[in-house]
Amino acid sequence: MNFKHIHIGKLIQAKFQEQNIDFKRACIFIKCTEQDIEYMFLQENISSDILLKWSKLLEYDFFRIYSNHLILYAPPSSSRYNKNLSKEKSVLPEFRKNIYTKEMIDFILELIKSGKKDRNQIINEYKIPKTTLYKWIKKYMEEE
Repeated sequence: MNFKHIHIGKLIQAKFQEQNIDFKRACIFIKCTEQDIEYMFLQENISSDILLKWSKLLEYDFFRIYSNHLILYAPPSSSRYNKNLSKEKSVLPEFRKNIYTKEMIDFILELIKSGKKDRNQIINEYKIPKTTLYKWIKKYMEEE
């Protein structure tokens, strides 16, 4: 899975075909035509309300793909900026950035196994704590 470049239409299409959902059922659920669905499969981006419907229909959290992108590729914000924000309460819910999915862990470990990146590069580029990375290596790479 390439978390850097996301083509959501192709991913939806793959899951749609994988689950062998009938076009008629999808059209009724999403309230569109078969041509609209084919067009969505070609789109790199779709609106969040349509993505939510696809997530429900296919029972897969497509939003998590974008969350994984943020975890891996969002630039670290400056501490000065964060200190100014922390004094003000937001009306939006706050989420922890460092929640790693199994797919994310597999992605990181695959970079190490394939030799594309070493441990220090992973720690520096993705801001993964050293102890966390070494726990993943011990837990998941030694099982193989």
